[in-house]
Amino acid sequence: MLSNFIEQYQLPASFEQTARLHFMPLAKQLTNKVTNSPKPFFLGINGCQGSGKSTLASFLFHYLTEQAQLSVVNLSLDDFYYDQITRQQLASDIHPLLATRGVPGTHDITLLANTLHALKTGKQTLLPRFDKAQDNPSPKTGWLDSPENTDVVIFEGWCWGVTAQAMAELAPAINSLEAKSDATATWRNYVNEQLANDYQPLYQLMNSWLMLKAPSFDCVAQWRWQQEQKLAAQQAIINTKEAANKVMSKSQVMDFIAYFQRLTEHALATLPERCDLVFELDQERNINAIVGRI
Repeated sequence: MLSNFIEQYQLPASFEQTARLHFMPLAKQLTNKVTNSPKPFFLGINGCQGSGKSTLASFLFHYLTEQAQLSVVNLSLDDFYYDQITRQQLASDIHPLLATRGVPGTHDITLLANTLHALKTGKQTLLPRFDKAQDNPSPKTGWLDSPENTDVVIFEGWCWGVTAQAMAELAPAINSLEAKSDATATWRNYVNEQLANDYQPLYQLMNSWLMLKAPSFDCVAQWRWQQEQKLAAQQAIINTKEAANKVMSKSQVMDFIAYFQRLTEHALATLPERCDLVFELDQERNINAIVGRI
């Protein structure tokens, strides 16, 4: 299973050691936890951009499905982004920065809540998917149904589990994006309100929380640029002008991650103490410490 997973996801050889030392034991813990808990069991995973949370979620999905014979749903907060038209309307009505997907307030929170509650009550439901290449939700005709009897729901997201900030924390701009494009703090106050009112109430649906904790926000730039280079290599194979235009330059990557800085730094400072399990990462994304247990 492991060798096939590494090949399918084009992972470096070093992933095998990480999986054997950390992810397989985690999957076995999770299997035991699920066996002795009401179903479905919800696992929330937090990690900044490029931390490897999607890879971990996919690994757990494959292991639990293939090795433990469990029915598993693997979803990402990214699957619930609004379409471009809706975000453009938010940009027009509230603040121009909301045209860019990413922060709380740019997700279809009603769809998210309905999906999670349906899964929690054991109902079959369509599982949304978002096409990042097109910057729009995938056609509903391609959405899959959840299993009839779901055992585990894995839900990951870069700001999933993060709580709203105190009002006083919102006043000072933390980067040039906020200073230049959100001088009145309208954008960040709106994001904070959405987080408090719409996202936080859904956290109670999770049975356990896991965090992939970066050393600092500085690593995000390096990791996100590595992701973009990998995407560039994939698009080079497609070799079309449209594909090439979807790859960001390094300066564009730096501009893009500025949208995520505030809540990423807030998560690094506040979330570890509220998670059941924390994998502390080094600058190369190796796990160098483990705190807690699922």
